[in-house]
Amino acid sequence: MEKQEIRTFGRRHGKKLSARQTRLIDVVLPTISYKNIQNNDKIILEIGFGAGEHLRELAIKNTDKIIIGAEPFINGVASLLSSITNNSDDILPEYSNIRVWADDVRQMLRDSELKFDEIWILHPDPWPKAKHEKRRLLSAEFLNTLGQHLTQNGEIIIGTDHWEYYEWIVDQSQKTNLTRQTPEINTIKTRYQNKNMAGTDAPKYLILTKPLPASPQPAK
Repeated sequence: MEKQEIRTFGRRHGKKLSARQTRLIDVVLPTISYKNIQNNDKIILEIGFGAGEHLRELAIKNTDKIIIGAEPFINGVASLLSSITNNSDDILPEYSNIRVWADDVRQMLRDSELKFDEIWILHPDPWPKAKHEKRRLLSAEFLNTLGQHLTQNGEIIIGTDHWEYYEWIVDQSQKTNLTRQTPEINTIKTRYQNKNMAGTDAPKYLILTKPLPASPQPAK
């Protein structure tokens, strides 16, 4: 059966890339493909990393893990590559654990059996208009898909400064087989958080985990 085409609603291209950014996309990006990862690697995934500020922080704080960034917006990918390479276009040592999927993450998840210790989703597009609600990424169906790619103790960490979208995500999470927690997290600074397009006081966060395995019943 032919797989249904995945439609991505967010932007894929912005302003024209510089000559160096184009070179990095052509030459460096193929060398840091997620496809070179082994199933026994410990992996963190960030979905929609923007310009890569938080992704770089994850790489520095988790040197024993592979950090995959999934981002279909090619200008964001180019910005990340510019910030993790030196003037010779070599990956800086502190970012050698970064891998990139420059496309819709749903395609990667569909084609991969990788399991993640953490999945980060910070400031996804809220698509605030009612007619665009179906474009929202964090539906119950997608959250269940993410749950299938978690390790047993893995976590999905979600943050948004759009409070109506937050409540919508909470509602969607109640339709999944995941367990929800409300963590105490200080504001995680990203370029999008600095913009604070929603005009709220601070982002709200939630963590989703797999339910604990059922305890074996004693023999009668």
